[in-house]
Amino acid sequence: MSEDRILLELKSVTKSFGSVTVLEDINLAVHDGEFITILGPSGSGKTTILRMIGGFTAPSGGEILLDDGDITAVPINRRPFNTVFQDYALFPHLTVARNVGYGLTVRGVPQGERRRRVAEALDLVQLGDLADRYPAQLSGGQRQRVALARAIICEPRLILLDEPLAALDVELRKQMQLFLKKIQREIKTTFLFVTHDQEEAIAMADRICVMNFGRVLQIGSPHEVYYRPSSEFVARFFGDNNLIQGRLADGDRTRRRIDTPIGPLVCAVDGQPEVAGAPAGRQAFAVFRPETVAVGRGGAAENACMGDVMAVGFGGATTLTEVALSTANGPIGIRVKTTSRVDGAQVTSGDRVVLNWSAEDCRLVLA
Repeated sequence: MSEDRILLELKSVTKSFGSVTVLEDINLAVHDGEFITILGPSGSGKTTILRMIGGFTAPSGGEILLDDGDITAVPINRRPFNTVFQDYALFPHLTVARNVGYGLTVRGVPQGERRRRVAEALDLVQLGDLADRYPAQLSGGQRQRVALARAIICEPRLILLDEPLAALDVELRKQMQLFLKKIQREIKTTFLFVTHDQEEAIAMADRICVMNFGRVLQIGSPHEVYYRPSSEFVARFFGDNNLIQGRLADGDRTRRRIDTPIGPLVCAVDGQPEVAGAPAGRQAFAVFRPETVAVGRGGAAENACMGDVMAVGFGGATTLTEVALSTANGPIGIRVKTTSRVDGAQVTSGDRVVLNWSAEDCRLVLA
């Protein structure tokens, strides 16, 4: 991926249907050769963005640029993009080979070259031996790969993927996530992927654009979005986060204290000027992930508190422990995720334990 070269850019894009605004002031740059995912719940506007980029829907305002040229009003057939839909949109009366080669047929590519390129595309998606089958004779994962081969064969500048894995079962979906990422790396084509599934986004994306209610809330690497959410919504959307509400106290440009019902907590604020400069007394949340919390019957750390184990859930490689901390307004639950012990040793319900985590693992977001 070229970090410096922008392939596609949305500038102040808006979209309204009548009096209803579904996208508001969208600014997004897509780098050449990257795998970028637009992530958000249903109704957040992510599919509308994909449809506007593809030319299926016209924006109400703003610009869509390709290589710095305005393509906002350019029709679908003149945009060097291809789309893979959730329902695959394969022609049921055509064989796999003819489905894949359909775009080349429309473009008038000679038969010999067409056959060669179809064979190459099918080999790339590991379906070379199924060229003569029909879509009804394929599994869901195979149909998805046919749709991908059809999108790839015309060598588009950008491939748009509209939740193409949504209809697959869990295990097949995981396999296809790895497969899509592998293919994208091999052909070095830019992928823009739309999904509502957080784990899917983390598994595949170079960058994630998180949306809600028609707005972009955060753009960053999977690691940044997962461990450094910029808002309460992003923190809650990436489930399992612990959020403790309180009020900001003293601090400096790198760390600040927040006074909470479970006591004062210290959080790193590097790269967060809006938090570092917020006035004392401002409401905020201390956010930290379950896997960053150490649990035991003793010990101390920068952030430490004591509570009672309420539940222990064995999840195979990891164990999720729910710990209740007493406060003046009732208990507050903390989730802790640890590596499961092979010997089965672990804390049990009713144990009194100390939890501790570092300031670097604690993120402050303004309420």
